[in-house]
Amino acid sequence: MGVRSIAAAVPTTAAHARSVLATAFSCGVTTDVGRDDLVGAHRVDEDGTLRIAPPPDSVLAAAALCAPHGRPTTLVEFADTAPVPVRDRIRARLWLSGELVPDGDELVLRTERAVLQTRTGRTGIDLDELAGTRADPLAHAEPRLLTHLADAHPEAVEQLTRLICPDSLHGVNRVQPLAVDRHGLTLRLERARGQADVRIPFHSPADDLASLTERMQCLLASAQAVTHRRM
Repeated sequence: MGVRSIAAAVPTTAAHARSVLATAFSCGVTTDVGRDDLVGAHRVDEDGTLRIAPPPDSVLAAAALCAPHGRPTTLVEFADTAPVPVRDRIRARLWLSGELVPDGDELVLRTERAVLQTRTGRTGIDLDELAGTRADPLAHAEPRLLTHLADAHPEAVEQLTRLICPDSLHGVNRVQPLAVDRHGLTLRLERARGQADVRIPFHSPADDLASLTERMQCLLASAQAVTHRRM
């Protein structure tokens, strides 16, 4: 079954996309010639411009040679994968399409369209907004934060379920931290059949690790004051 989401405050689509761009280590690149799955071959400028250094033996390198003026029309795909083992680990996919323009040893994507797909659907992104937005300040630390929470503090994850409506917890047999950003924490509720994602918002955005620690402590204190437990 698919994943049902219970909504709360979330980053903007552009901010989410910039976070995916900032943290992705690999990407899929498709041209008229074919597709490459590249690892460690791209980087992103401050304004969100994507630069790719194609391996000499790659399909992309061949496409750049064969395309008119060396500018192949290209679709680049990024996958945002949950760092904690859960079902359906792909949290989002980002597609950028446009023309790749040579710039020294790199190819620069002149983006014409950007689309983000999450569990709630696909959304087109305004390119000016994408260029003017920054990645979430916790994006690079998120994998370490979530794996530490899941591995070292499972009792805290269990305690946080007290902040979720009891009706949403019926039949849940496992809870894992799925995502964290400046606006809140997302938990994955897994059942024998199906799962749901629940956002637990912070009282105000967290802009660094120190403020995130304070927000998490506030959530745990609130959870301790709640009497119901997960069924």
